[in-house]
Amino acid sequence: MAGTLTIGYINGYNQGSPVSQIAFPVPDSSILARRDEIVAGLARLVAPESLVTTEDERRAFETDALTAYRRLPLAVVLPRSTEEVSAVLAYLHEAGVKVVARGAGTSLAGGAIPQEDAVVVGVSKLNKILDVSYENRVARVQAGVTNLGITDAIMADGFFYAPDPSSQLACTIAGNIGMNSGGAHCLKHGVTTNHILGVRMVLIDGTVVDVGGDHLDANGYDLLGVIVGSEGQLGVVTEATVRILRAAEGARPVLFGFDSSEAAGACVADIIGNGIVPVAMEFMDKLAIEITEAFAHAGYPLDAAAMLIIEVEGSPAEMEAQLSRIVEIAKKHGVRTVRESQSALEAALIWKGRKSAFGATGRVADYICMDGTVPTSKLSYVLQRTDEIVKSYGLRVANVFHAGDGNMHPLIMYNVNDPAEQAKAEEAGNDILKLCVEVGGCLTGEHGVGIEKRDLMHFQFTPIDLDQQMRVRAVFDPGWLLNPAKVFPLDHRFAA
Repeated sequence: MAGTLTIGYINGYNQGSPVSQIAFPVPDSSILARRDEIVAGLARLVAPESLVTTEDERRAFETDALTAYRRLPLAVVLPRSTEEVSAVLAYLHEAGVKVVARGAGTSLAGGAIPQEDAVVVGVSKLNKILDVSYENRVARVQAGVTNLGITDAIMADGFFYAPDPSSQLACTIAGNIGMNSGGAHCLKHGVTTNHILGVRMVLIDGTVVDVGGDHLDANGYDLLGVIVGSEGQLGVVTEATVRILRAAEGARPVLFGFDSSEAAGACVADIIGNGIVPVAMEFMDKLAIEITEAFAHAGYPLDAAAMLIIEVEGSPAEMEAQLSRIVEIAKKHGVRTVRESQSALEAALIWKGRKSAFGATGRVADYICMDGTVPTSKLSYVLQRTDEIVKSYGLRVANVFHAGDGNMHPLIMYNVNDPAEQAKAEEAGNDILKLCVEVGGCLTGEHGVGIEKRDLMHFQFTPIDLDQQMRVRAVFDPGWLLNPAKVFPLDHRFAA
């Protein structure tokens, strides 16, 4: 029957902190009162070592990489098989208990932060590589396998798994699927959705479904396109079939130093505009260079105001030809430093610096990492405005991001123990994300919406747009029990 649906989790909400802009739903007191009963029911379904119930142990799951916000979950379950996940979800569905799926907890948008009346279902024990077919160039893995773990298992045979977020050492395939993660090399190879051929997923009522498989295109509707990037709101993925690629003959990262961020941004747009697609093109401004070099000692040019890491791959002749064109373009934009890696060790060090940039920044200050995406033609303008926006709040920003596809990652630095500074950092981040949308971009490139960008969805999407997205979600989870209070604004109702 048509009408206005009031989402189950909207029963009032409170702020994350006295000045925070991010609100959380008020927990359901009836669920909290039944905690012992719910935990006892879970204990009948999984082994004791798969159930986390004490307050101290649950603290490890109260937040993710958006550490400014924390909520202690009702309980945590770490199933060891798809069958156990199915049993757990069927039980929680029957009991009317919310569920938050969790991979490694590396989400920078708060996608895995629980609620007090929710049970966390983690996939960390689902960590096996089940099958590899080099003939078909696919691998079937459990969802708790780390991103880098796939490449480690196949690299000796000359293959790799292409998506490579900076957290690839820790992040899981489950989280990659939830957020449609990318990484430095997604410019050429694509993001997670381009490498997922099939998933096994458990729906909220415990039903196990297989979507896609070990072939390139599945029949029927593109449900994989809906599942990848759905942020754990449609089901809990327990297995995935992924594409694996043959490693290139060679790869060479090169450092380019510029006198300004605007010049580096214009160089990126010019390279892309000339039809050149390197395997990776990464940007760092002066503050990011200084912070990262102090940590990684990668030989970054400290006298540069901005730096690009551009990597090409292929045969020696192919790499030389592409690099010569890139260098000529860089000269037009006043490049002051061009340094090619001369060995595999030097190349690894260059990438170690880039991959550790977020962690290195965390040694210096607390920060909020934004994730807006803009057209490459707008990079110079957005970099200039980003600096102006953050300075207007009296804060600092370090820019490090995937320049080739315009995926911005400004790190807004602040003191997490100062509520006023946290509020300023959030406001500056909101202004930057609005800027990204205004110039023709979007709110997120790979980190997802989570709670961080949830209330900005109104800025990018009309109420009708949101209605359509929420209807799709409601088909999979009519009771809105899966990862509630994420992605969609809490005050938005839609016509069912």
